[in-house]
Amino acid sequence: MSTLPENYSTLIKAKAQKFGFQSCGISKAGFLEDDAKPLEVWLQKNYHGEMSYMENHFDKRLNPTLLVEGSKSVISLSYNYYPDEKLSAIDNFKISKYAYGEDYHEIIKGIMQELVAELKEEIGDFHCRVFTDSAPILERSWARKSGIGWVGKNANLITKQSGSFYFLAEIICDLELSEDSPTTDHCGTCTKCIEACPTDAIVSDKIIDGSKCISYATIELKNDIPESFNEKLEDWMFGCDICQDVCPWNRFSVPHHQEKFKPNQFLLNYRKQEWKELTQELFSEIFRKSPVKRTKFAGLKRNIDFLGE
Repeated sequence: MSTLPENYSTLIKAKAQKFGFQSCGISKAGFLEDDAKPLEVWLQKNYHGEMSYMENHFDKRLNPTLLVEGSKSVISLSYNYYPDEKLSAIDNFKISKYAYGEDYHEIIKGIMQELVAELKEEIGDFHCRVFTDSAPILERSWARKSGIGWVGKNANLITKQSGSFYFLAEIICDLELSEDSPTTDHCGTCTKCIEACPTDAIVSDKIIDGSKCISYATIELKNDIPESFNEKLEDWMFGCDICQDVCPWNRFSVPHHQEKFKPNQFLLNYRKQEWKELTQELFSEIFRKSPVKRTKFAGLKRNIDFLGE
C-alpha cells in the first residue's frame, strides 16, 4: 500500500465510518496559538468556578505534542448520542441526553482501541493514544480545526448535517497525515441559545461562565447549590440540554445506533415521586454503568432536594 499521507487519511476516515463514528477530521499536531489567550482570560475571570482541574496542565491543553511524545497528527472523531426515545417530561426530573445510557468514556474508548488495532494491521505499527473527554485536550478546538464543525454561540461544536448531540474523541498519533481545513461558522444572527439559558451562563458569543451553567451546578459543583440557581434549574437533576434543544441545527439530529446508550427501564418509568424516594442502593443499581454515578448518590440527592424546595 502507498504510504502517502492522503492515502492514510482516506483509510482512517473509512475505518472511522465503519466503526460507527459520525465524522472524522485531521489536523497537524502543534501549539494552538489562537486558543492560548482566550483560555487564559477565561480562567482569570473564574468562569471555571470550582473546576480547579481546568487550571492544570495549561501547556498540555494547548499542545498535544507535550501530551503524546512524537505526535504529528490529531485525528478528531464525533460519535452520535441523540436518543430515539426521550425520557418523559411529564411529572419528571430531567437528565441530559448524553447520560441516558452507559458511560461514553469506556464505550467510545473501547471502539477507538479496536479501530486503532485494525489500522495497525493495515498500516503497520505506529505510536498513538486515544482520548474522549479524558485528558487536558481542547477537544472542540481540534474538532473545529479539522473541519468537523464550528463552535456555536453556546460553545458547543455544531455540524450542519447533524447538529451538536455527539461526543468528541481524539487519536493523537505519530503518523504524518493529510490535514483538513476548518469549516465556516453558520450561527449567523441566531441567538436562541443565549435567550433560552435560564441562568444567563452564555455571557457572550462562544464564552460560557461555567459557574452559572446548570450542568456545572448539577454535576461539577461539590458544595451546596447557590441560591442564585433557585427556580432556575427547570427540573434538571443531572446536566442540561436547553441550549442544544433550542438550536435550529439540531432539527437535523438523527437517532444513534448504539445499544449501550439506550436508557434503562428505571429511567423510562421513574417520575418525580420515585426520584424523591431514591436510596443509595437504588442509585447504585440504576446508575451502575452511567455517567450519572459521577455525582454520587449524595450529589444527585442534593439536586433533587434543591428542585423540590
